[in-house]
Amino acid sequence: MNQFVLQHGKSAELLLFPHILEVGIRKNGAIQLNAFPATVTQCLRIYYIMDGRFEWLVDQQPYIFYPGDAALILPGTPFGSDNGVLEIGSFSWIHLNIQQLDNGHLQPGAWSGLSESESAALGKILSLNGSPVISKCPEIGKILRCIHTELFGNEVGYQASINHQVDELLIQIGRKMTRQSHSARDFPKSFMKLEAALRQDLAHQWTVEEMAALVGMGTTLFNERVKSYSGFSPINYLINIRISEAIKLLKRPEITVTDIALDTGFYSSQHFSTTFKKLTGYRPSEFRKNHLRNK
Repeated sequence: MNQFVLQHGKSAELLLFPHILEVGIRKNGAIQLNAFPATVTQCLRIYYIMDGRFEWLVDQQPYIFYPGDAALILPGTPFGSDNGVLEIGSFSWIHLNIQQLDNGHLQPGAWSGLSESESAALGKILSLNGSPVISKCPEIGKILRCIHTELFGNEVGYQASINHQVDELLIQIGRKMTRQSHSARDFPKSFMKLEAALRQDLAHQWTVEEMAALVGMGTTLFNERVKSYSGFSPINYLINIRISEAIKLLKRPEITVTDIALDTGFYSSQHFSTTFKKLTGYRPSEFRKNHLRNK
């Protein structure tokens, strides 16, 4: 399905669903600046990563989301990305107008088919969740796709079907939270260590063979695993890490663009500038100027 955004009060598809404030899909083919600023709303926001790798801030804390992961953003929680940067990839989302009780617990409204006790238990789980990251939960993606299909299909019984799907979405999130260990991600630790190693020495001209060796894999399996987890080839995965690190360094005016280029592994400032513009739409100097102007 192509990208879209439906908003309650603006989109006829949501006329019968006052509890669904927004639903959509975004497919981002280039790194965009000032495209995903941190915002605070009083609704429950759920984002599902279809492909790519996203670095988002939730309540001022940084988290990395990979394909199959979801972000659960509670009402009143700041959510966005550092400097509004939106990386390459695709994600879908839904914003729900959900009741917040005096004790802070959430509770589905009258539209829900859950019993009172089920609603209370589920609302407590959602409210007391210690991490906004729901790791490797493809069920969330499937449910969101079903909601999209029903909204655009407008077939008989679609209102009841969508409300049922929203209930199922909350149930699957609640179940995943009760099973999930927040101390570790399903993304293999070896790959987390790989990214840490790459960031520590981005100036090195890493080859796929060297990266594969760091995690004890052959190049064919390594290529498959990295593509599966991140949506990128190993080289493009590395380039995205280099660009994300360069964006952080460009915010420090005392470091020259040439030094940033070499420190993050580009052959020259021209190579850096060309790649940076291709992925962000800006030259490094333009990005730095915009950042300093907006500070």
